[in-house]
Amino acid sequence: MTPRIPPGSRRDVGIAAWWIAVVSGRFAGTTPPKLFLTLGRHRPLFRAWLWFAGHLMPGGTLPRRDTELVILRVGHLSGCMYEVDQHERLGRRAGLTEAEIARVAHGPEAENWGPRDAAILRAVDALHTDRDLTDEMWDDLRDHLDETSCIELLLLVGHYEMLATTINTLRIDLDRPRRARR
Repeated sequence: MTPRIPPGSRRDVGIAAWWIAVVSGRFAGTTPPKLFLTLGRHRPLFRAWLWFAGHLMPGGTLPRRDTELVILRVGHLSGCMYEVDQHERLGRRAGLTEAEIARVAHGPEAENWGPRDAAILRAVDALHTDRDLTDEMWDDLRDHLDETSCIELLLLVGHYEMLATTINTLRIDLDRPRRARR
């Protein structure tokens, strides 16, 4: 599909957003993220979004493994292959195994999830479909997460749902892996 708004050039997004994209791509092992170069076309909003997003990932208090589990599940539920592609790589770095990454697509009812992972994945699924958690689900989540972690998880799911909607609607293409230097 053709992007509805193409990624911007350095001139389009400004030097700060351009360098953020270059550094982010190097960290992720890709070319500069097309997401950043597309959202960067709206410079003030990009800066505000990046500040907020950075407080959730990578700057959040949830363990990175939990964060990546959440983002991958949101990506699968939303049909956002950009999120899935990016966060499979990041999930490996955060300690998710290949089997876990593959299993995320099948959700919380797949075999071999521990109680914490299953509770988190059930919460993601419920927030995606119902935009709420039952009291039973909340209690299950609270068995594994403290108060501030629950708040962060809710915002993380909502943020990546919003991002998936934006990515899918703008038809942002996947980032290419960076070539290894010889």
